[in-house]
Amino acid sequence: EAGGAVLGSAADRLFSLSGLFAVYKPKGPTSAGVLGLLKDRLLAEAGVQTNEKKRNQVLKIGHGGTLDSAAAGVLVVGIGKGTKMLRTMLAGSKKYTAIGMLGKATDTLDATGKVTEEKPYDQVTKGDLENVLQKFTGHIMQVPPLYSALKKDGERLSTLMKRGEAVEAKPARPVTVYSLSLQQFQPPLFTLDVECGGGFYVRSLVSDIGKELSTCATMQELTRTKQGPFTLEEHALHEDKWTIDEIARSLEHCTALLPREPSHKKLKTEHPGETAVICE
Repeated sequence: EAGGAVLGSAADRLFSLSGLFAVYKPKGPTSAGVLGLLKDRLLAEAGVQTNEKKRNQVLKIGHGGTLDSAAAGVLVVGIGKGTKMLRTMLAGSKKYTAIGMLGKATDTLDATGKVTEEKPYDQVTKGDLENVLQKFTGHIMQVPPLYSALKKDGERLSTLMKRGEAVEAKPARPVTVYSLSLQQFQPPLFTLDVECGGGFYVRSLVSDIGKELSTCATMQELTRTKQGPFTLEEHALHEDKWTIDEIARSLEHCTALLPREPSHKKLKTEHPGETAVICE
């Protein structure tokens, strides 16, 4: 009987969690896969048994912006009422560290793809690279990659591509780069720090930089170091901390992190009768 009470309390604690927190996504799994694992962990700790279809109704949880499976770093997670705040996260600023490789292009624009082109790159100097970065700073137009989570007729472009269907490039769209700097240059590798707005593809940036330098380039590694106010060092919970207590603790910190911005007022008008309380 006592055991039942304990289980009940863990489940009650789990279902009372509300707000935003961040987890560390390793290289390999998809963002949705990481979320599924997190959800399974929490439901198991709470002693809640569900089948896969039911678990989505049982526990409200979502993330605030996909990281490619080959990428690592901060993944912002909303739980309970926090899921309503994820839209502001998608549009907010993000920071990345990316390693690009000159002289090779791939169909996916990253290291997971097939090499489609090879070109000499020994003429490229550190100065050339730094100069080119200025062209990609500010409000720019960017063509999203063909292999992406963007959808056509409800299906991901990457899924259509893998099936061998012809996919037309999406038109260039306006994106914002707040800052872009070269951290390291050891040809053929170069390391960039990028701070950008929503809808920006670092893979496309690396590829475009290659073209601008009259060679080609592909992204080797990508780490998201910050999303909104959540940083990799301070806030991203690694897998060993995916427990109800650790997340509860993390959610408490989050109230202080999230400024009361006009964007939350917008939430109020969208959901009248609900206040934009971040963490409860």
